Amino acid sequence: MPELTHFNEQGRARMVDVTEKAVTCRRAAAAGEIHVSSQTMTHIKNGTLKKGDVLAVAQVAGIQAAKHTWELIPMCHPLPLTGVDIAFSLSEEPCMVEISAAVTCTGVTGVEMEALAAVSAAALTIYDMCKAVQKDMKITNIRLLAKSGGKSGDYRVEE
Repeated sequence: MPELTHFNEQGRARMVDVTEKAVTCRRAAAAGEIHVSSQTMTHIKNGTLKKGDVLAVAQVAGIQAAKHTWELIPMCHPLPLTGVDIAFSLSEEPCMVEISAAVTCTGVTGVEMEALAAVSAAALTIYDMCKAVQKDMKITNIRLLAKSGGKSGDYRVEE
């Protein structure tokens, strides 16, 4: 089991010192889903919700979440992100919006949390914008798909 690095010698939480780590290109991809009713899906596709274009707003929310992850997750470092891309795929069976995020930077620590935060915020925004027509939407399966760069090397989920 790898050593946990977010605790000091007193067993208290700390932000890891990354000063001596090498600068490398860091990339991460994450995905998640929000399951909706067919009625809600029709509203999303047709842009007929009172709050506006659901996917456009969710896209901006995802980008903002990636940029502000360090303010939300206590032990995350602020990172100079060089790219954030959010994509949506609409599925009829099962009825859901699939969300994916890709995040890049050149830095000393990875961007996995930024990609996961982007997916989460996009899903929450879809929920917020659609809750007037449906309350029982389900946000599920938020996961890291891949990461590259850094000392720990590459990772790709086997789905």
